[in-house]
Amino acid sequence: MTAVSSQSSHHTGAGVRARSARGFRTAAGAVVDGKVGACKGAEVPESKKGVDGQVRSFEEIPHTGRNSWVNLLRFWREDRFRHLHKHMERTFNSLGPIYREHVGTQSSVNIMLPSDISELFRSEGLHPRRMTLQPWATHRETRQHGKGVFLKNGEEWRADRLLLNKEVMMSEAVRRFIPLLDEVAQDFCHMMQTKVEREGRGERGKRSLTINPSPDLFRFALEASCHVLYGERIGLFSSSPSLESQKFIWAVERMLATTPPLLYLPHRLLLHLGAPLWTQHASAWDHIFTHAEERIQRGYQRLSHSQSRGPEGGGRYKGVLGQLMAKGQLSLELIKANITELMAGAVDTTAVPLQFALFELGRNPEVQQRVRQQVQESWAQAGGDPQKALQEAPLLKGTIRETLRLYPVGTTVQRYPVKDIVLQNYHIPAGTMVQACLYPLGRSAEVFEDPLRFDPGRWGKSREEGQRGGGTGFRSLAFGFGARQCVGRRIAENEMQLLLMHILLGFDLSVPSSEDIKTMCTLILMPETPPKITFTKL
Repeated sequence: MTAVSSQSSHHTGAGVRARSARGFRTAAGAVVDGKVGACKGAEVPESKKGVDGQVRSFEEIPHTGRNSWVNLLRFWREDRFRHLHKHMERTFNSLGPIYREHVGTQSSVNIMLPSDISELFRSEGLHPRRMTLQPWATHRETRQHGKGVFLKNGEEWRADRLLLNKEVMMSEAVRRFIPLLDEVAQDFCHMMQTKVEREGRGERGKRSLTINPSPDLFRFALEASCHVLYGERIGLFSSSPSLESQKFIWAVERMLATTPPLLYLPHRLLLHLGAPLWTQHASAWDHIFTHAEERIQRGYQRLSHSQSRGPEGGGRYKGVLGQLMAKGQLSLELIKANITELMAGAVDTTAVPLQFALFELGRNPEVQQRVRQQVQESWAQAGGDPQKALQEAPLLKGTIRETLRLYPVGTTVQRYPVKDIVLQNYHIPAGTMVQACLYPLGRSAEVFEDPLRFDPGRWGKSREEGQRGGGTGFRSLAFGFGARQCVGRRIAENEMQLLLMHILLGFDLSVPSSEDIKTMCTLILMPETPPKITFTKL
């Protein structure tokens, strides 16, 4: 699918076009035409110097306007917060592969080429920092809640993160929680089988049903997350799921929607004024914390009960919460803070990419059939072992990576370099916030061959080695990178792959409309209107 329309919003939206020698190249420190200015403080390799051996200054980086408050007003007036990903894409097309932006209280340097991103991550230091979501931090401070690793920095962050990694990132932890995710994924598909048979059209056993699967996917994500984090099922696939759980989903959506505009405003001023936007944001977090608190209390009671029963009560996996409590290396306050952050980040960030994945598989039937064939073979050979089935079906992982390339759930990854660096022949001082912009990266012809085509096979090893833009590295960053990558990554990756595996084993997917999905940004990228999918029983 190579046709490009500058008016379309997503899959065939205009990718960042390859430029001539006057524009950008894929090498970090590429020479930009024009006079090269002096730079202090950075040691620059010969390969990254300008035509006269010098590097351009930070002030010479192309920018979108010097007055941050005028820029903020423009963002509000032109609804750029809602379409931030498209604004970034247009700006790279206009200004080249690096630009500065100052909006309200936030300043950043934005980049999009893998070679520049590699340079940035090489300078992240022992305690990598990303942009603090100040509205979240302010909520914790005003409510006197502890902060999880998402909001911490420095040695305190590192110590907590290393303890969390053992329960959510390490291979032994993954081996323990995959069966829980697989159980929920299979239950979801049984629910869908019943729904299609009851409400669908066609002959019995091969019925079809066209629905918006978004509400069901949100329930799946919440059910799966609760099972892994709390070690309990909450019954969201019943005919009458609880209103409490739906309220939690609404609270997460409200929290995500109110975060971006608050990022660019003086948060203390809003707090003192009692601004409606801040009030909505804080009340959403309050509901999220109440939901988590109730489940943490139940988890604590279950753990106490099993310990009182002696060895016979301790064999079953108790979820991440139970593991953390049993080991006792984190205080209860820190466990609560981290579990709440994990829960808040575990629903939309998997339910929304699953919508995009089902849509792309539905409108690319040949791709769908290739993935299904591999899944059928791997499932047959795995003998009921879900982890083995995933390992033998790399196209499933490729499907998730390809979905997140075109529809990155988070549109940027940020770092503050600990030393002066040079990007695109410009001096970047230590401590500057630099953002890797994932939406333009994923759609760039500089980086990906035929970037607008949905092709899970492009992530195979032999294909990756032949890719543009500097080989295999720093082209797939939806979960971040390195020590500061998404702490829930292994849960999310396996959760999405297992659900797609069971859906492809049970259903053929198609779409009533293959028109591109129009997208918008809250704190994450999501469809303006969720796509409809036709499920046909196999």
